[in-house]
Amino acid sequence: MEKRSRSFYVLAAFFALFLVFLYGPTITIAILSFQGPQGGLTFPMRGVSLHWFHDLFQQQAVGDIWGSFGRSLVLGLMVMATTVVVSVMGGLAFRKRFPGSGVIFYLIVTSLVIPSILISLGVGLIFSQSGLTVHWSTSGFGSQLTWTLPFGLLIMFAVFNRFDKSYEEAARDQGASAWQTVRHVVLPIIAPMLIGVALFGFTLSYDEFARTLLTAGSYNTLPLEIYGMTTNVTTPVIFALGTLTTAFSFLIIAIFLGVVLVLRKRQAKLGSDAGQGMM
Repeated sequence: MEKRSRSFYVLAAFFALFLVFLYGPTITIAILSFQGPQGGLTFPMRGVSLHWFHDLFQQQAVGDIWGSFGRSLVLGLMVMATTVVVSVMGGLAFRKRFPGSGVIFYLIVTSLVIPSILISLGVGLIFSQSGLTVHWSTSGFGSQLTWTLPFGLLIMFAVFNRFDKSYEEAARDQGASAWQTVRHVVLPIIAPMLIGVALFGFTLSYDEFARTLLTAGSYNTLPLEIYGMTTNVTTPVIFALGTLTTAFSFLIIAIFLGVVLVLRKRQAKLGSDAGQGMM
């Protein structure tokens, strides 16, 4: 066997420390959420039980956990759907140069580098000064799109830059209209990438704090609710909430990955069937 160099072990140790730094806090919270009824917010643990998970589903003295979870879920779905639709339309539009395309591109990228709290403040001020209600489904929705749309558009730019236009040309040669080409050729091919954009849109919205802080109005989303609970809740119930929300996030990722695998298998099957039909 080839002897491994010292640099390999240094890099391996660095990577291991990086993983500990990345996942250590989440793992610690997960462990502490299984404290016994007399447990606190720190080690050592006082027993092991599901007491705090059960307590989480009871009426809390402060906060509206499940209401805020529902709002974050609905908002995430709204942002996800809008991000996918606008990103696809933007990706198709930017395949050709048009007047002002450069300016629009840099404006899109600029929203990523402006501090999130300033975006939240600006959107909140615009709504309040315009006499519009500051609400998580309006101003909060708009402020979160300034975060998710640039990612979705950048992904679509990369996808369409590598897209083989011969598929579209073949569809048009067969008499397909522009809409039929997009619907029956382009969208099925880029479907796995659309799932990625949807995942980006939902997850970025679901855990967004700064851009929602001044735009959610009177009703908190889940990140805002958790932040508020940190100043009032002094029991491991908050750790139980963190564990469940983390598990929910992994569940969403697993669902999206499952959809991608199904789409890839379907595309592979269609490709093999088409190849056999040509023989």
